[in-house]
Amino acid sequence: MTTVITGGCGFIGANLAKRLAEKGEGVVLLDNLSRKGASENAKWLKSEKNVRLAKCDISKDQKTLDKEIAKADKVFHLAAQVAVTTSVQNPRQDFNDNALGTFNILEALRKAGNGAPLVYSSTNKVYGGMETIKVVEGKARYSYADLPNGIPEIALLDFHSPYGCSKGSADQYVRDYARIYGLNTVVFRQSCIFGERQFGVEDQGWVAWFAIAAELGKPITIYGNGKQVRDVLYVQDLLDAFEIAAEKISKTRGQVYNVGGGPKNTMSLLELLDYLEELFGKKIDYSFSDWRPGDQPCYVSDIRKAEKEFGWKPKTGAKEGVGKLVEWVKANKGLFG
Repeated sequence: MTTVITGGCGFIGANLAKRLAEKGEGVVLLDNLSRKGASENAKWLKSEKNVRLAKCDISKDQKTLDKEIAKADKVFHLAAQVAVTTSVQNPRQDFNDNALGTFNILEALRKAGNGAPLVYSSTNKVYGGMETIKVVEGKARYSYADLPNGIPEIALLDFHSPYGCSKGSADQYVRDYARIYGLNTVVFRQSCIFGERQFGVEDQGWVAWFAIAAELGKPITIYGNGKQVRDVLYVQDLLDAFEIAAEKISKTRGQVYNVGGGPKNTMSLLELLDYLEELFGKKIDYSFSDWRPGDQPCYVSDIRKAEKEFGWKPKTGAKEGVGKLVEWVKANKGLFG
């Protein structure tokens, strides 16, 4: 069994590679090592005898994609430009990484004709700012007025920001290649994923970034008022969903799923900072700045479709997962210098 993971040295990809390698599967990591933490994760995986790194830029290196995907039994497509702010600064590179890179992977899979399942890591940003959805402002968080189960997959798509456009385009290509070409593809519109091996930075990976900044005493800036809410999902729970969806591809093929912590696992920025103060036993200083473009005051995934169709739901509570992340950050302080 050979699994190809694009973005395999990223936070999610590295955790997935470790899990599959420990099960005895052969894993090929396709990664250009450009993201913060990728080289550290590559070193972490180096001792795994079943893991091989093939350095590859998915927006340019079609030859490598064709070669590796032709031999794949499963493909997990995680490689991406992941920050809204970066997409605004460099929209062409964002398009190349997300839209063109995904198209190249789909074409490699179509040419291979091997029927390998492909799970694509999309984003809740395909729903845009969701300005028409009524939100209630509380003391420390926003919440939906009329959506107790969160945002369903039938919600209006509204690609806001170059990042939303590039990921949304890729999202629709992945879905349509199942319909038009019969590929075994499935789309995960992911909410906030967090956990060990996440080298969070200010413009992406906020849960990990707040934990790392708190440990190192670095300044934290909140963009907006801090009441923004996300459903947060511990990375190992996401990996469960990846594996089950690939195993049950006859049911999940051509489908789109919202995957996150759901209504039971939500946090605002302010609530996370309060909890981190408990875990670190100290006051955490932070300041405020202007809202970022396309930032949703509230996003919570309706995850009932995933549970109904392939039997998945989160196992790890939000606070439990954050506790595990903080333990890892404290034990690996030297990685963040």
